[in-house]
Amino acid sequence: MLQQILPFPIPEQDLWESLQVCGKPIVLYGMGDGALKIMRACAAYDIPIADVFASDGYVRGHSFAGYRVKRLCEIEAQWGDFVILIAFAVFRPELIDMLTRLSLRHETYAPDVPVCGEELFDRSYALAHADELSRAYALMADDQSRLVFAHTVQFKLSGRLPLLDEMTTLKDEAYQNILRLSPQEHYVDLGAYDGDTIAEFLTHTGGRYSSICALEPDGKNFRKLSAYAASLPQDGRVQLYNAAAWDRCTTLSFDGRAGRNSSLQPDGKHHVAAYAVDALLQGNAATYLKMDVEGAEYEALCGCKQTIAQHRPSLAVSCYHRSQDLFRLPLLIASLYPGCRIYLRHHPYIPAWETNLYVMPDETDRRLSKT
Repeated sequence: MLQQILPFPIPEQDLWESLQVCGKPIVLYGMGDGALKIMRACAAYDIPIADVFASDGYVRGHSFAGYRVKRLCEIEAQWGDFVILIAFAVFRPELIDMLTRLSLRHETYAPDVPVCGEELFDRSYALAHADELSRAYALMADDQSRLVFAHTVQFKLSGRLPLLDEMTTLKDEAYQNILRLSPQEHYVDLGAYDGDTIAEFLTHTGGRYSSICALEPDGKNFRKLSAYAASLPQDGRVQLYNAAAWDRCTTLSFDGRAGRNSSLQPDGKHHVAAYAVDALLQGNAATYLKMDVEGAEYEALCGCKQTIAQHRPSLAVSCYHRSQDLFRLPLLIASLYPGCRIYLRHHPYIPAWETNLYVMPDETDRRLSKT
């Protein structure tokens, strides 16, 4: 039934259904939040976890979630033939290569568990949202975007590493072929972290810009961002805010972890100011708007409605934090931004993180907005 609705092929069983009947010991590679989420998913499907292992340098005779953490050689000696579930994320080429080599030795999967929220993207979830998935797929502007969309769904359902490799392109391709930034950009950076995405932006504009407005809610990250911004010309063209992006101006609970995993949480230990971009800019120009706001992308986009309508900016929007992001965000963007072109790219990462929407205005509208 599901295959008849979606416009691309998907596996007959999702990963969780396959693991239920695989007949092999299932072992977890890694510790931390990702491992705990995978354990909860396995428990929900009555899938037993036989063991946990880590890279040799992280094995110190300790335990994790009731399992003694072992080395791979111990797992191989004890179990022989087994299934590995990768429970951590990597983006460095040497680590991606390591996991690829491991998958050639043992049956290996990278389960898709959401960064934010609890809804698993399994077959029942895909069935429930098949219409939205199909409509979002139809919005994709080129063949590569359609391939990335289909492969992302297939990966979420199967956890198969080759699907990631087949859909991966370097971020430079998006800058060069889609965004094509100019030295006159008014850049709005939502989720500016420590300044790394401003530095990335400047690399592609020759270090030139008209203005930069950056929001970062985590206090420690904001101090690093401020230190980085101090190296830029102090001429009033850079504005920094220790705040979150939202659909209105308010105060929100926040779980600050001094890293990329800081996020808005209903029971967060801290409180942080939150701004809608429309209220913050008050009509001032925005020609390029990037958001990587750890699961708050939908609300942040809603807070940009007037800015998008008035200035028709290029957008770069993360769409991997929540299970619904893959379809909910492009459908929202299409409703806010009539006539735009929506692209989807996946950059090097295991699992399917760093999957981004790139949105461009109609060329005629963009020329008019700059006159």
